[in-house]
Formats: sequence, structure tokens, C-alpha cells
Amino acid sequence: MIVPAAGTGARMGGVRKPFIELGGRTVLDWALAPFLVRDDVVELVVALGGGVTGERLVRADPRVRVARGGASRFESVASALDHLESEAGVVAVHDGARPFPLPVVIDACIRLAVDGWGAVAGVPAVDTIKETDGDRIIGTPRRDALWYAQTPQAFPRRVFEQAVAHCRGSGLSPTDDAAMVEEMGARIRMVPSSAINLKITTPEDLVVAEAYMKKGFVTSRV
Repeated sequence: MIVPAAGTGARMGGVRKPFIELGGRTVLDWALAPFLVRDDVVELVVALGGGVTGERLVRADPRVRVARGGASRFESVASALDHLESEAGVVAVHDGARPFPLPVVIDACIRLAVDGWGAVAGVPAVDTIKETDGDRIIGTPRRDALWYAQTPQAFPRRVFEQAVAHCRGSGLSPTDDAAMVEEMGARIRMVPSSAINLKITTPEDLVVAEAYMKKGFVTSRV
């Protein structure tokens, strides 16, 4: 299990998003909890930015270890992959800034990866998407074929390792794990998720997350 959490929080005014408190616990604590209750998660490597220690995380669960994150999301994921010690056949990746992954979605993603598929949590697009060149519209893709990708994303370990090696060798730095696995010709399926599985990116997202909690859509169940 890999959790990139090394972002600088530029769109959050420089505050590191995974360590923002939400309902009495950090965003990162929320993000990790649904995975750590699973017996099949045998290790979890969190990629943290410079100057951030993970001592508390490591003390909280012996399966958790910390790796040094990179300047990009891909570099953080690759660094965490290098630090995996188990021989687990599946690698799952979840953003440390997504506090509310749904257990049923986690389970579906992991089951698909065990069966040899890549799996990507996401929701169907509800907005019309415009393709642009600068601010000039050059196309309108069919909305019924588009999804908003989330995490977790899960993959057979062998193909995931091959994809990371390919990106390193090619100088690519994808912002989505499935995008690099697609380059390897792997089979990947979407797993229906929910808008509740939001990513904390701006202060407005915190307002939405707190509203979900206030309305009872999210609880500290794990």
C-alpha cells in the first residue's frame, strides 16, 4: 500500500493538506484508517515531504513506514514503491489528501487487482467537459464516456513496477497511477465511487468535508 502525502499545499496557502485537522483527527489519519482495519494490507508506506516526520504514524501501527517524498506525485509514489518490503502481489495507491475512501470501494479495487485487473475508483462526469487550446475551445468530448478519477487505485504488483520503471526510463511524470499503467497495455476497470471521496485541495473542500460529517455521511467508524 502506497500513500503519497508530500505535497506542499500551494492551493491551501502553504498548509500541508494531510495534516490539517478534520473532526478531531488529521486528514491523513482519516485516509489511512479504512486501510489499516484490513488484514490484507500487510504494509503501508507513506511518502512525506521534507521536514515532516512520520514518527507518530509509525508508532500507531507497525505496518506503517515512511519514505521521503519527491518533487512530484509520481516521484513520491516511486519512492514509496522502492521502500516496500513485503512480497504482496497487489499494490494499492491512495492519496493522503482524500480523507473519506469508502470501504466497499477499497474492497472492490483490491479484488479486481487480485484477479489481474487494474482498478480505479471514480465517478461518472456530471459536467460537460471542454477541450481547449489556451482559452479557445477546440472540442467537446462525450460526457457519457468520461469519469472523474479518484483513488484508491490498485494494480497487480508486477505491472505496476514495470510501469514505474518505464516512466523513470522515459522521463515521464504522470499525475495519475492508472495513466502510467495504461502505457503497459494492462486491463483497467473503473470502480463506481462517490463524491464523498473528495480530495482536500482548497479551503472550500474543507467546508464540504465538514458538511459531509455534520450531515452524517461520514463518521469515525474506523
